[in-house]
Amino acid sequence: MKIQSTCKECVVKQAVRVGELLNLNESAKEAILDIANVHVANFDDALSPPQNAYRFYEDTAKYLKIDDIYKDIKKTSSEKAKKFRTTCEQYIQNSADKLLTATKIAVAGNVIDLASYMQYDLREEVEKVLESKFFIDDFIFLKNALQKAKRVAYISDNAGEEIFDKIYINLIKELFCDIEVYYFTRGKPIINDITYKDALDSKMDEVAIVVDSGVPTPGFVPELADKKALKLFKEADFIIAKGMGNYECLSEYKGFDIFYLFKVKCGVVSEDINAPLGALVCKKSLKAYE
Repeated sequence: MKIQSTCKECVVKQAVRVGELLNLNESAKEAILDIANVHVANFDDALSPPQNAYRFYEDTAKYLKIDDIYKDIKKTSSEKAKKFRTTCEQYIQNSADKLLTATKIAVAGNVIDLASYMQYDLREEVEKVLESKFFIDDFIFLKNALQKAKRVAYISDNAGEEIFDKIYINLIKELFCDIEVYYFTRGKPIINDITYKDALDSKMDEVAIVVDSGVPTPGFVPELADKKALKLFKEADFIIAKGMGNYECLSEYKGFDIFYLFKVKCGVVSEDINAPLGALVCKKSLKAYE
């Protein structure tokens, strides 16, 4: 998905938000806004929004001399999500279709997003998602793919989401015993995305093989992945990609079986995928299992 003018405006707004979330002084806020404006002026219209935006976050981190600028916020998001783990597991066990419920819970976790301006209450979000239907509903194809698969690449998204991902992956492995799941993380801290360390801190390795993708962008870009991660990505029977950033980066790649799981949280993605804001998406790529 190519960057749009609205995306450029969003990056500038995110620069303002960095200053607010980190309680920076006015001088630092202005400096970060200047960094954003320089990058936006040089964005490449042929690239996706995450591919364009990540340099801004890198330069912001360098300016602030902080490697992981949202480290504390990420930790708080994960701790908040952990409080709902038992409740979510009970929802699944009491469900007539455990896999469908677990898939929705994975999508409910996607509401945790510092790059989005949609406000959320986590408890309310989980309940709302469970009562809703997928606006784009390729769940039956996802279920069929799981029944056939041996290896699945699962591309992570935001910190806090990994708690819901872990519940989902655990159920997948209970239902489909022969499946091996590779959980792909970002190669370095970027916004509030899940890094290798974040995933291990949440003990994701209890249910999946955690993979440091090497990718520095807030969305998986295959050509930026290290050789080991790219090999695992290409050899997977299919891919589950969480979040809009992964959709933005992967949607124009052909030849991969990909299922996108996310909540629509911005107008650009809404228009691209032809789904309203707030919609739940379980969308297969063109090559996904029929």
